[in-house]
Amino acid sequence: MEEFKHILHKHKNVLSVLALLLAVILIFWTVNSPVLVGVSASQRQLPVYCVQRQDKVVAISFDAAWGNEDTQTLIDILNKYKVHATFFVVGDWVDKYPESVKALSDNGNEVMNHSSNHAHFSQLTAEQIRSDITACNEKVAAVTGTAPTLFRCPYGEYDDHVIQTIRELGMEPIQWDVDSLDWKGISAAEITQRVLQRVKPGSIVLFHNAAEHTPEALPDILEALIANGYTIVPISQILLDGETYIDNTGMQCRT
Repeated sequence: MEEFKHILHKHKNVLSVLALLLAVILIFWTVNSPVLVGVSASQRQLPVYCVQRQDKVVAISFDAAWGNEDTQTLIDILNKYKVHATFFVVGDWVDKYPESVKALSDNGNEVMNHSSNHAHFSQLTAEQIRSDITACNEKVAAVTGTAPTLFRCPYGEYDDHVIQTIRELGMEPIQWDVDSLDWKGISAAEITQRVLQRVKPGSIVLFHNAAEHTPEALPDILEALIANGYTIVPISQILLDGETYIDNTGMQCRT
């Protein structure tokens, strides 16, 4: 009888170890299962960082929130190379510089929405976000005659409720996959190197209209891209039409 109890006790220990091992394996599979990971990723709300393109097309964008010293210079450079870009403008900037907003539009550039006063959108309610975006849209439309269809979150900050609210307004949230870092005051050579090393078909490049060395860097960047066979277009022209989805890297892809 004692021997039987000893065998039973030994088997119970083995079964406990096996049960624990099975539980660990189950947890690992649940966390790492491609199916479950895919479902989780598909539920995230992401803006467009770049676009799945086989052709050598790239979009250049500028954020305009504060200064205005170089805006006309940038327009002149873009015109020289027969290139159009997308400018994301803050509503307060539109109030201060309506003539620059009109000049951007008159010269064939897109003028899109960058919020009313560059607030942290993740801290706003959905209603506050709608009010903010609508106010900026109305200001841009009053100057250019065209309401924005694209939106860039201030500071590049967003969460699910921000992106969902933007899309509920019928607008597409736009991020970037190539950051020039021009806002850091780095040299024109560094800006140029950063952009040209990172750009690829379907890229969206981020610049700022008031960065110190952007006007110096922009001609070299445009010349290099054009020489390398790239076509440079506003963001609305690089986006895909028809049925699309955003993958877990923020790339807009065809379904």
